[in-house]
Amino acid sequence: MLAMQNPIELYEEMTTLSARMVEAARRADWDNLIELERSVSELRIRLADDDNSHLDHVERERKAALIQRILADDAEIRRHTEPWMEQVRQFLGGARKKRQVDQTYGAHSA
Repeated sequence: MLAMQNPIELYEEMTTLSARMVEAARRADWDNLIELERSVSELRIRLADDDNSHLDHVERERKAALIQRILADDAEIRRHTEPWMEQVRQFLGGARKKRQVDQTYGAHSA
């Protein structure tokens, strides 16, 4: 059986991945961003049962600082992805409307 990695190490790994996600978002490298998000999700699952009861004061402060960094990276990622997501929504909405018009009027114009 594998020993549980120290939660602080997992948060540090997550912080490293989130920084890489920021860089991928800045480059609009969506495939890499998705792959990195999968890795972060796996770490989140491993940390699901984490509590602070076994951490000393220094470790709790380190954990809080790492989480703050992850949240800051998340905000930066959203700053880059939300405009792209809005374009996708508009494109898909336009495609849906076109399909509805085609279904409604396309059969009658043939």
